[in-house]
Amino acid sequence: MAVVEITLTLLSIVVVLLLVAQLAAPRQDRNTPRRLAEIERRLQLVMDHLGVVDERPMPPGVREHLARGEKLKAIRAYRAATGVDLRTATEAVAAMMGPRR
Repeated sequence: MAVVEITLTLLSIVVVLLLVAQLAAPRQDRNTPRRLAEIERRLQLVMDHLGVVDERPMPPGVREHLARGEKLKAIRAYRAATGVDLRTATEAVAAMMGPRR
């Protein structure tokens, strides 16, 4: 009987430790995608100012749609190419468009 009690006690301790570790783990903030898009936009401004060319192009069709002012089609193309959700794609395309004037 003592072996069963020791086993249950150890299992209880393991479960509590796992729960504490889960609660202590960093969570992704709701604003993270928007903040990331803003960082990417600012980085692009710096790269443009310095004349640095990114060898990796935008996903197919996004640049063309943005050049024609077709934001919704650009978002659709971005989602199709990357597989991200609508909110992330919208924020990424908005960052690619740059600041509103």
